[in-house]
Amino acid sequence: MKQLPIYQDLFKKALRIRLVEEDIISRYHTDKIQSPVHLSIGQEAVAVGICEALTPSDLLFSTYRSHAFYLAKGGSLNAMMAELYGRVDGCCKGKGGSMHLAAPEVGFVGTSAVVASSISNAVGSALAAKLLNKNQINVVVFGDGATEEGSYHESLNYAALHQIPLIFVCENNQYAVHSSLDERQSYQILAHANTYGIETHKLESGYDFVAVADYMKTLVASVKKRPRPVFIEIHTCRYKEHVGPGEDFSGGYRTEQAVDEWKSKDPLVIDNETISLFKEALLAEIEDSVNFAENSPLPTQQHLLEDIF
Repeated sequence: MKQLPIYQDLFKKALRIRLVEEDIISRYHTDKIQSPVHLSIGQEAVAVGICEALTPSDLLFSTYRSHAFYLAKGGSLNAMMAELYGRVDGCCKGKGGSMHLAAPEVGFVGTSAVVASSISNAVGSALAAKLLNKNQINVVVFGDGATEEGSYHESLNYAALHQIPLIFVCENNQYAVHSSLDERQSYQILAHANTYGIETHKLESGYDFVAVADYMKTLVASVKKRPRPVFIEIHTCRYKEHVGPGEDFSGGYRTEQAVDEWKSKDPLVIDNETISLFKEALLAEIEDSVNFAENSPLPTQQHLLEDIF
């Protein structure tokens, strides 16, 4: 796999996301970042694999753990860093923070801090694309915890009933905050989605960005050929705590051994040769984005009155 051009291309994109988040960790204690952060470290392959299958005109909706999807879809790193710093040059003019990133110019519609709320938004967007005969794929990403929300079930039912072309992606990292699946759910996610008559798929190697990209390309082509809702569950692993830059193994809800097992297969951990090809240039880009954020003005009182609907 290392010899494939797509491997190095996706590796570079995934490594960029990880280095950005590691940089955020290194600066978080300074309080210059004016936002809580839900880090995607360990889950980057899902984002770059999905976005590899999409065009700029295809639309992506994601959760508040959004850094990886924002960057993978093509969002500006300068604008993201300024947003985390609460500056006016941020992608939401410094008023949204980490949980509300958006880059509609590249098809990253937006994110929300409310669990599962973006799913119904994606259903509406996909319905509009269908009614307007747009050659456009809509994708919504959510966590396993979102499948416990009412809007999730209403969205799947509506999409199935009206055969709305939408790819539902459950990014299953096994935990909702500090609770594991077996403590929360009496159902199997795929089996339950299938009861709505929605075609389901499963990919367990969510650390493998090439595998994710290949699977998603097949799904996208299939939905374009025969418009309908489809559902894919991708297993992944969150290395850091639910929110914040630290680790949470002392909480007792999961083991460090389980995370280490995932890391042992993670190319961004084990492939030091490819890391060395890209790391220096990526770190320079990240440093430039931090300088951009720190030199961007803070919002004024007038900014508070703008963009109000």
